Amino acid sequence: MTSPTRVLVLNSGSSSVKYQLLDMRDSSRLAVGLVERIGEQTSRLRHTCLDSGDSREAVGPIADHEAALKAVAEELTRDGLGLDSPELAAIGHRVVHGGMFFTEPTVIDDAVLAEIERLIPVAPLHNPANLTGIRTARALRPDLPQVAVFDTAFHTTMPESAARYAISPKIADRYRIRRYGFHGTSHAYVSRATARLLGKTPEDVNVIVLHLGNGASASAVRGGRCVDTSMGLTPLEGLVMGTRSGDLDPAVIFHLARVGGMSMDEIDTLLNKRSGLFGLCGDNDMREIRRRIDEGDEEAQLAFDIYIHRLKKYIGAYCAVLGRVDAVAFTAGVGENAAPVREAAVAGLEGLGLTVDPELNAARSDEPRLISPAAARVAVAVVPTDEELEIATQTYALVGSGSTPAGNNS
Repeated sequence: MTSPTRVLVLNSGSSSVKYQLLDMRDSSRLAVGLVERIGEQTSRLRHTCLDSGDSREAVGPIADHEAALKAVAEELTRDGLGLDSPELAAIGHRVVHGGMFFTEPTVIDDAVLAEIERLIPVAPLHNPANLTGIRTARALRPDLPQVAVFDTAFHTTMPESAARYAISPKIADRYRIRRYGFHGTSHAYVSRATARLLGKTPEDVNVIVLHLGNGASASAVRGGRCVDTSMGLTPLEGLVMGTRSGDLDPAVIFHLARVGGMSMDEIDTLLNKRSGLFGLCGDNDMREIRRRIDEGDEEAQLAFDIYIHRLKKYIGAYCAVLGRVDAVAFTAGVGENAAPVREAAVAGLEGLGLTVDPELNAARSDEPRLISPAAARVAVAVVPTDEELEIATQTYALVGSGSTPAGNNS
């Protein structure tokens, strides 16, 4: 009997579950879907079987994550791809925060669950939902290996000089305060894919990865290892994002509390949900912002300019951190689709070897591609991210190797 080769990838959010079933013999997708608005009367499940091309959608109350995953299992069973299939090798879970304990994908047991739970204070919006998905999946298939793939793991290679904040180490260690970074599966995938695009191995390439979606982050990757990243203790630090402020003088928080009379919860909501592009101009969709700019909207133009200014600062900083840069790679929703963002981000950086070819930049494609002139000193690339494939690949590599590494307690 041949070994099972399928991996189910689950990404459990606070009110949603995204999923993909992949066959790791050729990394092909067998089924994809999304359950959203969990806990509401208008819950929606959208499911597509890639083999048959059959798509289904159902609207109606789905009470909780357990009900959501049972509904997913039923849809997969209808396509002959159920959770009871002997071809299913493992379930891979996206977990946002692994702290410094988890530095690689990890087979989940009770001790791993307990540690993920201990990290809730530094990821209160994400880890609880991730845990719910894991516990439900384990209850449905207790005999099946379940693997946690952590957003933070790729960034644990940062040197202490990049990861530490300039506060008392005793206080920092007591409260686990350091730069952890996020979007790690995307940065890992894109940095390796960029090396392939250049015809080189990851060990031979220095890449700046710009993951630009509603959440946005940058990373400096030297020889396949992250040496710096823009997000910090939480996903709030760094670039201007859809609704998050990014970098901010910490004293702004004190000022809003003392002078503005705002509570900590109100400030948290302001900086995470009502700032960034949305806070600046009332829109967090780059397509709508560009439409408004084309119509002469000065508020939208200022929001775009602030967004680009911050992005350029990080590109320049990471050129300094890396010393030699072989490529800058744009990825995620904005990075892959917004040609004006890419053009503006490198405009004026010719002294750093960065430029784009207008025609190549404007051309649309779902494939990894170079958008810099052939003679450019630094390659500028657009590389579609594939976090689900990265999670499935790491999960299958771990299960197939027969090893079950726990976290690094350093």
